[in-house]
Amino acid sequence: MKILVLGATGSVGNLIVSQGLELGLVIRVLVRDPEKFKVQHHNLEVLSGNALDAACVEQALVGCDVVIYALGSAQLGKATTFFSDSTRILIAAMEKMGVRRLIAITGIGAGDSKGHGGWFYDWIIFPLFTKPIYADKDVQEKLIRESKLDWVMVRPAAFTNGPLGGRLRALDQLEGVTISGISRADAAAFVLDQLRSDRWLKKTPLVGY
Repeated sequence: MKILVLGATGSVGNLIVSQGLELGLVIRVLVRDPEKFKVQHHNLEVLSGNALDAACVEQALVGCDVVIYALGSAQLGKATTFFSDSTRILIAAMEKMGVRRLIAITGIGAGDSKGHGGWFYDWIIFPLFTKPIYADKDVQEKLIRESKLDWVMVRPAAFTNGPLGGRLRALDQLEGVTISGISRADAAAFVLDQLRSDRWLKKTPLVGY
C-alpha cells in the first residue's frame, strides 16, 4: 500500500508521516517547499508541488492506493476557499486516476459537530477564529460526500501537544456529547487506523477525549 499525504509539513501531517513510517508504510508527500520538510526515510518519497495544481496532484497519485488529506490553514479568522478548492481538485484527480480511498481531516466545527467542543471552543475559539474556515470545510465535506470515493472524514477536537495513548473516543452520534481536546499524536494515529479499517467508512467521527 502506498499512501499520498497532503499537508505533511503541518503539525498533524508530519506526525502522520512519522508514525506511518514507523509502521512500515510506504509514503509519498506533496509539499510546496521540500526544503522545509526534514523527514528522510527509505520508504518516503517527497514531491514538490501544490495541492491547487491539478497536474501536480495527478502526478502525485500515480501508483498510490490511498490519500490522507491533512492540509491546514494559517489564516485564522479569514474567509477562505482553500479547502473546497483543493478538495475539488483532489476528488477529480482521484476519480480520474482510479484511487478510491480518501481519509480527510476536517475538524470539530464542521457539519453537525458544531457546538460539541466545550464552552471555550464553542463560544470563544470558533466564533472569533475558526468560523470562516469551517464555512469552507462544510463545503469541503459536501464535496466529499457527493463523490464516488470510499471516504472517511475525521473530525478531531481542539488539538493539544499531549502524548500518544490517550483514552480516545470516536463518535458520530453527538447528542449530549462534548469532546474538548485531542493530542496531535492521537489524531494522527486515528487517521492511520482508517487506512485498513472500514469501521468509519463514509462516516464523520468526532474524535478526542
